[in-house]
Amino acid sequence: MTISASYAEKIGDRLPSASEREAANHLRKILAAHASPADNSRLKIVDPAGKPTEVFLTPALSELLIELLRHIGKGDAVTLVPVTQRLTTQQAADLLNVSRPYFVGLLEKGEMPFELVGRHRRVRANDLFEYKSARDSKRAKALDELAQLDADYI
Repeated sequence: MTISASYAEKIGDRLPSASEREAANHLRKILAAHASPADNSRLKIVDPAGKPTEVFLTPALSELLIELLRHIGKGDAVTLVPVTQRLTTQQAADLLNVSRPYFVGLLEKGEMPFELVGRHRRVRANDLFEYKSARDSKRAKALDELAQLDADYI
């Protein structure tokens, strides 16, 4: 089997091909059909030598895999970020969809903790995700309040 150079790259470095999207959607449907929310699901995998192996998936792991496959199936590039990873200000800004200077301003205002490595700021991914979750909650609450004001006005 020959793989072209562009497809030998990780999916996080490029968009998934049509065949990868199709395979991801197929696998997602199989996992979703067999995933049990109450207990572990068993998945039988056959290796290239033809030897079957059973894998037990917890509900949380099944949900994570299904979500990952959903994004790949839609054609999105996907990158996994471990919560313990230290991110550069550019990486963190990209994850928040803001400019790097704006993000640095958030750090300087004390919006989230960071550490200096030499003269470079690094942010723990976990701290960034907590900030993002709190920001998204505030935005949702503000939108709900605006919708309520609009409904009361009419």
